[in-house]
Amino acid sequence: MAKNILLSISYDGTDFCGWQRQDEQRSVQGELEAALQKLFGQKINLQGSGRTDSGVHAKAQAANFLCPVDSIPDQNIPRALNNFLPRDVRVNEARSVDQDFSARFSATSRVYRYFILPKQIPSAAFSRYVWPINHQPDIKNLNDMASVLRGELDCKTFAGAGDASLSTKRYIDNAFFFEEEDSFGQKKIVFEIEANAFLYRMVRSLTGTFIDFDKNKKGAADFKKSLEACDRSEAGPTAPPDGLFLWQVKFDGVRRHV
Repeated sequence: MAKNILLSISYDGTDFCGWQRQDEQRSVQGELEAALQKLFGQKINLQGSGRTDSGVHAKAQAANFLCPVDSIPDQNIPRALNNFLPRDVRVNEARSVDQDFSARFSATSRVYRYFILPKQIPSAAFSRYVWPINHQPDIKNLNDMASVLRGELDCKTFAGAGDASLSTKRYIDNAFFFEEEDSFGQKKIVFEIEANAFLYRMVRSLTGTFIDFDKNKKGAADFKKSLEACDRSEAGPTAPPDGLFLWQVKFDGVRRHV
């Protein structure tokens, strides 16, 4: 029986149309499936935990596939695949999982981080991975607004145009802001959010709204009103994809269907 292999994958999404395979466009899934075909000599379908949009990055995307051979130890698969992959995609880990495991349907939550650089010119090394803004946000105000995002909520206000979800309700475990300093000494503001799943462009819409509301002296009450309106026109502008990372996919929590 073919082994079911779970991969942890990182990528720089700048030059991709997104995760999902698309005809005549460069996708992360497409590059990985091409590498799998070269390694194993046959076409292999890869199932990801979810899609990331054009320009969005990943620290640890999860995807699984049925491995047609058992002669390659799990720990050797990353190095073998990376030999066939471009530099902006890396397989970090590989391990065998149960036959009924699915990176998409077995996931219990996804964690995203968005990196913001206030009032600074980004260093060349990180310019593709941050959103530079011209004002210094109030972290306390940002966290007061983010605290509204707890539990099962209708997030329709923050769904991008073209979202095809059957339900706009999502269960949000946590959402908060914090500051960190990178290796170049630049202080970033990081927005982290964990939920069972996300609507199309939801994290970017939330981030842009938080920053816009803070800049315009709006607070938690205004954000709550915007959320409860279930109206896209009540949200702020959508943040660019550059600063967004799929940070972690979890499989050990509560599986929620909302």
